[in-house]
Amino acid sequence: MQSDILAIDFGTSNSAAAIVSERGVVRIPVEQGGETLPTAVFFPADEGPMQIGARAGEALIAGEEGRYMRALKSVLGLPLLQERRLIGGRRRTLSGIITAFLSEMRQRSEAATGLTFRRALSGRPVQFHSDDPALDAQAEDDLRACYLAAGFDAVTFLAEPEAAAIASHGMGDTGEIGLVVDIGGGTSDFSVFRSTGARPEILASHGIRLGGTDFDHAVSMGHAMPQLGLGGQLRRQMGPGLLPVPRAPYVDLATWAKIPFLYTGETRRAVAGMARLAVDPVRIGRFATVLEMELGHELAFAVEQGKIAANSDAGRIEMGFIEPGLAATLTRDALDAALAENRALLRQAMSETLARAEVTPERIGRVILVGGSSLMRFVADEITALCPVAELLYSDAFTAVVDGLALAAYRDAGPFP
Repeated sequence: MQSDILAIDFGTSNSAAAIVSERGVVRIPVEQGGETLPTAVFFPADEGPMQIGARAGEALIAGEEGRYMRALKSVLGLPLLQERRLIGGRRRTLSGIITAFLSEMRQRSEAATGLTFRRALSGRPVQFHSDDPALDAQAEDDLRACYLAAGFDAVTFLAEPEAAAIASHGMGDTGEIGLVVDIGGGTSDFSVFRSTGARPEILASHGIRLGGTDFDHAVSMGHAMPQLGLGGQLRRQMGPGLLPVPRAPYVDLATWAKIPFLYTGETRRAVAGMARLAVDPVRIGRFATVLEMELGHELAFAVEQGKIAANSDAGRIEMGFIEPGLAATLTRDALDAALAENRALLRQAMSETLARAEVTPERIGRVILVGGSSLMRFVADEITALCPVAELLYSDAFTAVVDGLALAAYRDAGPFP
């Protein structure tokens, strides 16, 4: 029953691996005590070995000297992937870091199972990049190259919502039409499927580059960054009048994948210059503190936690690590307002998926929600508004995709045709 194919869900925020055995789908414990691990890495400043998963986050929280990185998947297809940067005392590329992460996933899976995995069946978003076929193809080529460099002889890909449909097959009546809504850290993916006797029939799939990290970005720009000077004004160095505080460095600070590259002498000098000219130097001084103390990821985690809290009730973005007592209140209404544009994009994408499947919303009998960001309250609200008779089923948010990949690898020794 065993094969040499390892199913891997390499996600923006979390990753997992699985196989099928006599017991059914077996999720491999790639993290001590867990079936998933954060897609994060930490490079110690003393050039020690790379840490991944929970250990990477622990090193960051403990204040260890080094470089923390997250949302690696979001740079696939972009020139940034191949740029060499000084990370952990060495010049590295993000492509090399992804390769090292996947290699560690393979080695841990082999150690846990006693098997040797020569091939990988990997999940991938329907679109790595919205409405850009060339960039999307480049992203898949980039990821394939990373898998091969990580020690696999071959890799094939299956769209993540289609894998989730496979994992959820059998939950409904034969002939029923369902919709998978998979909202992860970096992308939102959708598949309309019909339940059949053997496996789901995929009627249409669609995806957009929108996910939890984008939700974090919107909340950060609207509620955290103003506390660091965004929206303020600068005095002109010569002549009367005022200038707006530049937006670009705040955009980068609010973007998970770009945070590590802000800690340069050039950026620090630019922000120090802004503070000297600022009408409100205290707030921009906080930005300078974030750069000097390299607190960008702590801020990103604080925004994420504030978002999660506000999804259920009023929350706060706690920023006392920048300045004692500093915080920003985030109510449910404020969260909804910050995510209004993202919500509209999600609604449009779901409607487009149904149109491609030539299925009216009233024919959707059930909606399978997958991915951590599918737990956002507005997602269920939008689905209910669009598909009023559908039953909402929350699948295993972080493992439905890898379960489906494992089943596909076992049943067909590769993805479904």
